[in-house]
Amino acid sequence: MAKDSFGAYFSTVRILFGEFSDIFMQVCKDIVSNKKLMRKLQKSRFDVVFANAIISCGELLAEIPNMSELHDHMTFMERVKNIIYVLYFDFWFQTLNKWNQFYRRHTTLFEAMGKADIWLIRTYWDSEFPCPLLPNFEFVGGLHHKPDKSLPKITCFCSFSGEHGIVVFSLGSMISNMTEERANMIEPALAQIPQKVLWRYDGKKPDTLGPNTRLYDWIPQNDLLGHPKTKAFITHGGTNGIYEAIYHGVPMVGIPLFADQPDNIAHMMAKGAAIRLDMETMSRTDLVNALKQVINNPSYKENVMWLSTIQHDQPVKPLDRAVFWIEFVMRHKGAKHLRPAAHSLTWYQYHSLDVIGFLLVCVATAVFVLTKCCLFCCQKFSKTGKKAKRE
Repeated sequence: MAKDSFGAYFSTVRILFGEFSDIFMQVCKDIVSNKKLMRKLQKSRFDVVFANAIISCGELLAEIPNMSELHDHMTFMERVKNIIYVLYFDFWFQTLNKWNQFYRRHTTLFEAMGKADIWLIRTYWDSEFPCPLLPNFEFVGGLHHKPDKSLPKITCFCSFSGEHGIVVFSLGSMISNMTEERANMIEPALAQIPQKVLWRYDGKKPDTLGPNTRLYDWIPQNDLLGHPKTKAFITHGGTNGIYEAIYHGVPMVGIPLFADQPDNIAHMMAKGAAIRLDMETMSRTDLVNALKQVINNPSYKENVMWLSTIQHDQPVKPLDRAVFWIEFVMRHKGAKHLRPAAHSLTWYQYHSLDVIGFLLVCVATAVFVLTKCCLFCCQKFSKTGKKAKRE
């Protein structure tokens, strides 16, 4: 999403969130109105609900983060933008009450999601910036990692790449094709690099498909990223793809499309492991230069390998950590002792606006009283002086 102007960005993001909210609300309606499913869930007496925080419906059965694309070393204006993002979306989500129809009382999205006992975050400190966390937050980034497997059918194509290696190109499972105009712009760029390219694409075959490029309806992404000849990964910036690239130490060219993807790529850029391009504005030259940069500049490979060592060097595997906390919640019928009391505060209490208001009133009262006392004393001394002069 191109941020052409500060105000337009807010408007666009709010519209997108509104549209996603309507879609998810319809999903929730369909689930809640499915009597057969509801009866099955009630009879099962489940111990825990494992829900995706993006699709806000799990909390309904059991009873979205600021993505500013900024890094941890911000300029003054970036800090101003960041605080505006936080306050704006915090207030907007606090007032998002489309979920009232599912409850017998007034409920906001924040209140419903605040009931979660444990939050399993699909990132880790290799991509995140250092920050304080609540006790019911646990990083499990990389929980889907698996060692790469041998690929007989694709290995032949990869073996002909020689010293130049291969480039893996995938925009994720949700975006498998694109407009013909975009595809015809991208393919000539891929044809200009010496590497072999494996492109996950099931749209119309580009008119100028180069001999170094092969199209696939589906590719074993993790296995290809683990191939020793893989030099770069062209990705939309989805969390799974980002962490597979980190795990195998492959530098990235990011073309984010929506949701958390721009923020994920921003993190990789800050770590020196990726270059970002914009799908709507990038040219053939931009793509070629970005690929040459991440492949030929050794700093990108060094940085992503450093992230890879951090990802591998963990006392407990991410999947085992996730399993432990899920079972922990099941064993103890929740984890209320880890849930911060801040979730029970109103928005003005959370931001201490009532305390600030009270202190301002106290200060204003003190200033007013002192001012009146000073004026009274001045008037008293003035009258005394005039009386002395008359005598």
